[in-house]
Amino acid sequence: MAPIVSKIGIIGAGVSGLAAAKQVSHHNPIVFEATDSIGGVWRHCSYSSTKLQSSRCDYEFSDFPWPDRDNTSFPSHTEILEYLHSYANHFDVLKFVRFNSKVVEIKFVNDGQEATDFSGKPGSLLPGHPVWEVAVQTNDSDSVQWYAFEFIVVCIGKYGDLPRIPEFPYNRGPEIFQGEVLHALDYCKLDKESASNLLQGKKVAVIGYKKSAIDLALECAEANQGPEGQPCTMVVRTLHWTVPHYWVWGLPFYMFYSTRTSQFLHERPNQSLLRTLLCLLLSPMRHGVSKFIESYLLWKLPLQKYGLKPDHPFEEDYASCQMAIMPENFFSEADKGKIVFKRASKWWFSKEGIEFDDDTKVDADVVVLATGYDGKKKLKAILPDPFRSLLEYPSGVMPLYRGTIHPLIPNMAFVGYLESVSNLHSSELRSIWLARLLDDKFKLPSVEKMIEQATKEMEVSKKTTRFYKRHCISTFSINHSDEICEEMGWTSWRKKNWLSEAFSPYGSQDYDKEN
Repeated sequence: MAPIVSKIGIIGAGVSGLAAAKQVSHHNPIVFEATDSIGGVWRHCSYSSTKLQSSRCDYEFSDFPWPDRDNTSFPSHTEILEYLHSYANHFDVLKFVRFNSKVVEIKFVNDGQEATDFSGKPGSLLPGHPVWEVAVQTNDSDSVQWYAFEFIVVCIGKYGDLPRIPEFPYNRGPEIFQGEVLHALDYCKLDKESASNLLQGKKVAVIGYKKSAIDLALECAEANQGPEGQPCTMVVRTLHWTVPHYWVWGLPFYMFYSTRTSQFLHERPNQSLLRTLLCLLLSPMRHGVSKFIESYLLWKLPLQKYGLKPDHPFEEDYASCQMAIMPENFFSEADKGKIVFKRASKWWFSKEGIEFDDDTKVDADVVVLATGYDGKKKLKAILPDPFRSLLEYPSGVMPLYRGTIHPLIPNMAFVGYLESVSNLHSSELRSIWLARLLDDKFKLPSVEKMIEQATKEMEVSKKTTRFYKRHCISTFSINHSDEICEEMGWTSWRKKNWLSEAFSPYGSQDYDKEN
């Protein structure tokens, strides 16, 4: 069967996929969504208690405000899905989406040439003939339908779908455990009643200490109220700073990191020698801001009481987009003994529960692995050679120019792989940038210059945080967006207007789905 030929294919209908589809709608893209719904992680990787970590006005498309955007409460995942459906219906994006259509293979064709013949020169991004062929499996059928595209936008994201499972010593894995083991991804698939039945009256161990693990431990505590309830044990390897809200000693959080003045304290790519020297002179102020915030968090939250004070500065977690909102009643449950903490660098299973490298152990009936997702494995599963090998980058960060284009992969873009103070706005701006690129409104620089720019950003992140592999630009996100707007040829007033809407006044971050 001959492939169906189209200009642009988009893989994934989460937030990034919807943003991309809306911006390139004039090309009539085909959007492949493996499930029966839009929404991505908000639909398939959320607990009943999952909420956004910022207010609604900080998580909205620039041309589609929330109907109740002044509501200061954090919206639930169901409210976010309703908002995304409203957005998709308003801009008639759903007509492009093919649900229950899983991409199982991608081939590089380039008009009959082998992939290894690619010269690495961007050239025209829409040359008028297919560059990629995509195999799509619909409704779990045994057969596939092939499509041919001039350009592909990959929006499958870094989170969800494929869980990251820890490695264990021989005969010390889940196979010897007499209880139940599941990943947070499996827990997300349970309805509220099933989740409560799984946790109620059980000795539960949650592995992890990021947002998903924190929410899960709280759900476990709430399911085990009363004298018969069992405590939930959080097994913590790496500590991270958490915040109770977006005020610090009476000052709004955005003042510290999300204004042009505050970002002036941080190094950024392409800065002048004068600015580099000034940034060095102001480094004590930058460290002082971090200490100021830490002092509030240590006063407000019982981190030292429970041995949860991180060893690294707060700014490292902010610079890697790992700042999490602590639920209001989390530590009150810990005070009641419903949540307990175990610090451990190494652990493994036993028949009765979990054992640690300090010769202690915890009995458990249920172990939930809130250990994150393998986004790289998701990409490697569909990308062909030799492009698959380009994901094995020495730095651990995929070198994406403007967070979107891999300089060595032709006619393909990645939206949703760069994190910032607001991932929705990052995806929207990069989708606008991509649409203008595809419409030939501007040209890409040479491969060498694109790699150089991506390398500069990575080096800045390396200097700022040990967790740089998350590819987060929060400390220089305004400068990053300035450069994108200038490259698109936007006038200064238009750039200023878009950025004033796009950047969170609270400096908050979207719900962190990785653990």
